[in-house]
Amino acid sequence: MRRKCLIRPVALLFAAIALMVGYGTPVCAAGQSAESEPIEVVVTLPVLKDLAEHVGGPRVRVMSLMSGLESEHSYSPRPSDLVAVRKARVLFEVGLGLEVWVSSLVKNSGNSGLLVVTTSKGIALIRDHESASEAGPVPQDDHRAGNPHVWLDPENAKVMMRHITEALIKVDPAHAVDYRNNQAAYLRQLDQLQTELIERLRNVPDRRIVVHHPAWPYFARRFGLEVVGEIVRQAGAEPSAHHMQELIMAIRKNGVRVIASEPQLNQKIPEVLARETGARVVVLTPLPGGVAGTDTYLDMLRYNVTRLAEALEAAKPN
Repeated sequence: MRRKCLIRPVALLFAAIALMVGYGTPVCAAGQSAESEPIEVVVTLPVLKDLAEHVGGPRVRVMSLMSGLESEHSYSPRPSDLVAVRKARVLFEVGLGLEVWVSSLVKNSGNSGLLVVTTSKGIALIRDHESASEAGPVPQDDHRAGNPHVWLDPENAKVMMRHITEALIKVDPAHAVDYRNNQAAYLRQLDQLQTELIERLRNVPDRRIVVHHPAWPYFARRFGLEVVGEIVRQAGAEPSAHHMQELIMAIRKNGVRVIASEPQLNQKIPEVLARETGARVVVLTPLPGGVAGTDTYLDMLRYNVTRLAEALEAAKPN
């Protein structure tokens, strides 16, 4: 009788050791393993990566197809992008015709269960070459009707983050509270920064600028700037000599003192324009990671407003 009592605990001990080294997997361990595995998320732009990581925290693994050094208009997907999309559960895009290559990438991936989320839905759009005051709702199926650079207005980024939050809740409802709490914490940071940046520009009287390409109408609307002209009006195209001459005349006539360049585009053209007019060039980035110190969305906003304010204050009147 004593021998049988000894065998049972020894047998249980060996069974436990076997499970620990892989001879078996207890049900609870399997459940914990599956729960701890992060959700695979793919995004088109680094700004979406930053927002998704803030909402998802350790429960997501996010890959951005683009870095901050590439132009969002001329990007061409790589084989590694196809692999990433094939493994992902969710893909976040801006939409509005910005990422024209996404639909074919998703189709070629063969990932029929992929949830594709367009984060610009519901945002009041500014049509290209119209004033910011004319912005308004656009039909949901009219994906090319408005300027796609919506994230440069922090109010629009809040809408995009809500789309991200709801999508993560859809694929992982068990952690809905975590996702909503993470979103709320980030929105408080964004509100605080927005207030600080508006205050930073409050005493800048002349806010007229020429920009590199039409990425800035939402940014200009939010921070009270006036875009007098654009160097590049169409993605991938170089300005004509006639257009450059028109810009030179407009800068001189209006006394524009600052030209906003972008690291993702040809830097020589803004420099030529500055030499011809005496205006000052400041490098702004529409994407996080475009210049040093802009790895996050909040850092990018702070950098752009601060550098622009400094340039407007330092530039001498023409």
